[in-house]
Amino acid sequence: MSTLSISHFIPDGSGPALRPDITVGSRLREVAGEVPDSEALVEGIPGGGRRWTYRELLADAERCANALLDHFEPGERFGVWAHNLPEWVVLEYGAALAGLTLVTLNPSLQPSEAAYVLGQSRSAGVFVVPDVRGNSIAAHAAEIQADLPHLRHILRLDQLDDLMAATTSRDELPEVGGNDPVQVQYTSGTTGFPKGVVLRHHSVVDNAMLWTDRVEIPEGASWISPMPLFHTGGCVLGVLGALATRSKLVIPPGFEPGLFLELIEREQGQFAGAVPTMLIAAMEHPDFATRDLSSWTGVVSGGAQVPEALVRQIEEALGLDFTIIYGQTECSPTLTNTHPHDTAADKGQTIGPPIAHVEIKIVDPETVETVPVGVQGELWARGFFTMIEYFDNPEATAETLLPDGWIRTGDLATMDERGYCRIVGRLKDMIIRGGENLFPAEIEEVLMRHPAIAEIAVVGLPDERMGEIVAAFVRWADGVEVPTVAGLRDFIRAELSPQKTPSCWFGLDTFPLTGSGKIQKFALRTAWEAGDYSDQELTS
Repeated sequence: MSTLSISHFIPDGSGPALRPDITVGSRLREVAGEVPDSEALVEGIPGGGRRWTYRELLADAERCANALLDHFEPGERFGVWAHNLPEWVVLEYGAALAGLTLVTLNPSLQPSEAAYVLGQSRSAGVFVVPDVRGNSIAAHAAEIQADLPHLRHILRLDQLDDLMAATTSRDELPEVGGNDPVQVQYTSGTTGFPKGVVLRHHSVVDNAMLWTDRVEIPEGASWISPMPLFHTGGCVLGVLGALATRSKLVIPPGFEPGLFLELIEREQGQFAGAVPTMLIAAMEHPDFATRDLSSWTGVVSGGAQVPEALVRQIEEALGLDFTIIYGQTECSPTLTNTHPHDTAADKGQTIGPPIAHVEIKIVDPETVETVPVGVQGELWARGFFTMIEYFDNPEATAETLLPDGWIRTGDLATMDERGYCRIVGRLKDMIIRGGENLFPAEIEEVLMRHPAIAEIAVVGLPDERMGEIVAAFVRWADGVEVPTVAGLRDFIRAELSPQKTPSCWFGLDTFPLTGSGKIQKFALRTAWEAGDYSDQELTS
């Protein structure tokens, strides 16, 4: 690979070939033809659940497609508002085979939030379950249906077998193309109101294929996937990643650390995808020391930069290949990933180089000129993976997806001479203190090395004099003595300049999270402004 002088990584065409005509359904048919009797899907519940081979999964997906076409016309959209179930996976494949577009809903959504997603997407129906963790989803759907003129059907995902049993097979299913829409994914909302990202068939199939090639997941692996299926981490990287490697996908109903560890032991799990909060919870669980986790050889984590201290902690505790992924829903979703053989420094200080067929450059946000290597700017990406649009939102689409194919990610990053990238913050997360730009990721990286800190979020809070001040929201590690403010300031001042030292510190038991497990910094700011954390501020 040539050494870069400017922050522009142009793919050289190496890696597995793209397949612009591939669809989710046609890829399932291929794999079912190649390994019909290999295990494809396992219900990850305590004690063991239902199991499907690839032959059985394809048969159920085709039955599901026929059932869906009894209720919807090809090209229509319908929602799925439920937690992780095997039926969710069957529905994902069935919709793809039927030429329908799946609209994913976080099962924690409340009626007004779900009404926005279903209304804005003009969904013709929605699959629901009775409730998830006390959230009465079926009742909520019935409540909001009268206000949603397009919503003809409310169907039960947990009764999908009955729906499929009542259908009659058609002579053939609709023709579906690689550029047709497959999903509308509503952005997880780390910075505010969600937008509906429309993804195409071949983009998600190819992205999963190229990403699993980078991570070197072996063929036929046992794959434990606690990531939520409504998120691309679950339904693209998990479901379609397992399909790409002809793997056994084990789907728990949600993330619970004890169950996660049980499934690794019981199913001889070799690979898992999990956000850092999940891995921390698993290592803190009492079963961590007693479960046989010897089969576990690889894990991917991220969404953005993962602190080096956490990388080293996980690799030392688990003894496995830990890689860092970075992407966005708008990019189907993976853009970069470290290699399993990368050094601990590269894993902890970068998000790796782009995966195959991905073009990335770093530009000055003001001039949009490409910057030299090592200089901070906004990360732009271009390639096969770009979204079709934000659904029915041309203004937002035009701001993000440029006419020449570049996606403006809104992330601030640097690139080194090898093409390895590092995320330093979000344009919208950037703290402007007294006219100086500060990047939370840099401050968080240092603070995560403190032995008393388990998790951290650095946020800019409004201040009359400085414009914004730096605030640190902290979850303390179990069993440690909470440090003093003076001690924390001394710790960070040993590595960073004074203006980057937080002015105030808050101790939290839990963080507000998106459905995919990312900390919602805007929610921290909003709650602080409402006075919610006044009694949790560290003052000495």
